[in-house]
Amino acid sequence: MAEAADIQGTAPAPVRRRWLRRTIVMLTGTPVLAALVYAPAPAARAAGNASSASSAVDVQLDTLTPSAPVKGDTLTISGTVTNNSRETITEAHVGLRVGPVLSDREAIGEAADRAGFRPGGDPAEIDAAFSAKISALPSKNSQPFTLKVPVDKLGLDKDGVYQLGVSVSGESENRPTEQVLGIQRTLLPWQPETAARRAQLSYVWPLISRVHLTAETGSDELQTPVFEDDELADELRPGGRLEQMVSLGKDLPITWVIDPDLLNTVDAMTKGYRVRVPGGKPVPGRNKAVAERWLSALEAAVQGKKVVALPFADPDLASLAHRGKDVSGTLGQLRPATDKAKQAVETVLHVTPSTDFSWPVDGAIDPSIVNVATSAGAHNILTRSDSLQENTALGYTPSAARPIGAGATAVVADARLSTAFEGDMLSAGNSILAVQQFLAQSLVLNQQGTEEQRSFVVTPQRTPTSSQVQTMAAALRGLQAGRWAQPVDLDAAAAAKPDPGAATQVPGAGQYPEALSKQELPRSAFEEIRTTQTALDHFKVILSAPDRVEIPFGNTTNREMSTSWRGHPEEAGLYRGEVQQYLIGLTDQVQLIPKSDATLSGHSATIPVTIQNSLVQDVRGLVLRLKSANPTRLMFDNDGMAEKDVNVQAEHSQSLKFNANATASGPVEVTAQLYTKDGVPYGKERKFTVEATEVTPTVMLVIAGGVLLLVVAGIKMYASRKRVAARAVTEESTQQSDESPDTGPQSTSGSGPGETVDR
Repeated sequence: MAEAADIQGTAPAPVRRRWLRRTIVMLTGTPVLAALVYAPAPAARAAGNASSASSAVDVQLDTLTPSAPVKGDTLTISGTVTNNSRETITEAHVGLRVGPVLSDREAIGEAADRAGFRPGGDPAEIDAAFSAKISALPSKNSQPFTLKVPVDKLGLDKDGVYQLGVSVSGESENRPTEQVLGIQRTLLPWQPETAARRAQLSYVWPLISRVHLTAETGSDELQTPVFEDDELADELRPGGRLEQMVSLGKDLPITWVIDPDLLNTVDAMTKGYRVRVPGGKPVPGRNKAVAERWLSALEAAVQGKKVVALPFADPDLASLAHRGKDVSGTLGQLRPATDKAKQAVETVLHVTPSTDFSWPVDGAIDPSIVNVATSAGAHNILTRSDSLQENTALGYTPSAARPIGAGATAVVADARLSTAFEGDMLSAGNSILAVQQFLAQSLVLNQQGTEEQRSFVVTPQRTPTSSQVQTMAAALRGLQAGRWAQPVDLDAAAAAKPDPGAATQVPGAGQYPEALSKQELPRSAFEEIRTTQTALDHFKVILSAPDRVEIPFGNTTNREMSTSWRGHPEEAGLYRGEVQQYLIGLTDQVQLIPKSDATLSGHSATIPVTIQNSLVQDVRGLVLRLKSANPTRLMFDNDGMAEKDVNVQAEHSQSLKFNANATASGPVEVTAQLYTKDGVPYGKERKFTVEATEVTPTVMLVIAGGVLLLVVAGIKMYASRKRVAARAVTEESTQQSDESPDTGPQSTSGSGPGETVDR
């Protein structure tokens, strides 16, 4: 190489070029040449190295306060850096990078999704005086950091959303010069003064849980309810999901959207309940006090707030529209579900709710869903902007309210805001990023180019986790300053003036998301529900207190259609089957007692049939029919069939007697069957055989002769006994007259007391 250097330094240019060509030819196949010839351009190499280096350290944000600062605030960011490389990092520091204002909602989304450091694309660090020093960070080790920066040092020159980058720069043995080793991005909304025009924001706060109550009730007068499990108590106790919804929601500007079945279920816990256990009888529930505390806290929290009641048990409107509407009687359950909803909320919480809203799953709608939703009595359908989509030519996001015909209003929730808190929010870093993105999106919404005040709605996931609830609450607290958004309730959002340029065309059936369609209840589920309902209708007509079964089973029918079964088809099928089996068990408690075969001697007799009622209420409205298989040989009241009304007291049996007439000897099969008053068979039929025995005149003469002989023998015996009695009386009289009155000496030899001595 020294020779080469000399040649290159002293030889004329043509000579140097010839030497270079020969060298290339000689080294063409060597790794050295490959590295030289195919080495990337300096810019590309620098970008690749930077990208690799920027993943060496993971940056996690733990706090960012205030989430929406104003002038005079100090921005505080804390977190943790973790060295993922195999080398110790030295001479490191954590710094803050502030990017330019993001122009629109798409730019915000792209910035939030961006990963890795981009030389030239990411801004430089702000003043090093606001960085946090890290002298050494060994491999696989973590170290906390805190940055405190006055907002007037951030260079925020106009209102809008800024990208913040928290980066780690340092050196290592293989990287002897300072490089960016890791970066985490977030967003900072900047609106220090109240905007001249503020958007109205309505946030739905859902109190919904899965189905917990069975159809089963106790056999006592209190009808103690039976729960599938006791997991609801975990949601109600301090720190639980539903407890967090209440304790955080009470101080937030929200609209409570409640499934009344949840209130009904928790209220049942406060009155005493039982819980199923595998392989055994239900045991007493032990969380009555937990339920009482939660209901009391909720009642206090909703006072003075807007409360919306969904139809009882939150029915799956899309499943009803796509799979259930053609099963007779199914849609007829919706209106009663709405009526029950209002009653439940008023009874438990002592507030009057609105029942004018329906909420299809994920806000996805089509014409059939809208029709089903309005059939329940709701005029406002909560949908979402990824279902009823806008024409992009509008240039801004219009207000939520959209008239869609037939007096119905689609209340279109913003999809980005509504899905902002899905996913894992247990990580503080994920939670902070979600809060900042929510605030940023809401600010940009308000800054869109229109002079009209607009109204937006947020419908989060139906059953957020505890960590998701906490993140939602943090975001709403960030908005409470009201500098670009002011809270309104859901009624106000639905009544807001519609934007004339907004989309109002309900998407067609073919646009319904396939993923959601796969989760719907099948048609067979609704057919099974109908079968159970039919059996219930036939059962309740025989009861003296039908509401004892009609109310719990009616509620259970609503629960069988609940949205909470989505994603749980096996559990839904098991629940429906248990409901059916329990109803069958109840109906079997009123039955005909099996009857043994009977023998009918002579031309007529009575046949008893017994009905047993093991229920805790009286049974009435049943008819018992006996039918002869051969009316020419065995009749009931001169006919082949007889019937009697049945009325049996609770926990008693009743025997009914039927007159039977035989015209000939031999066996005849008889069928006993209970019927309801409208002629529907009830329970199992019972069959038994009646053996008719014919009595001839000869046999009658023989029997009469035998009877006569018995009479004659009796008379003779009577006369004989009478003669014997007469003789005994005569002998006694004679003996008394023969006794002597002489009182002289008598011999006592061989005599006993009272005995006389013969003279």
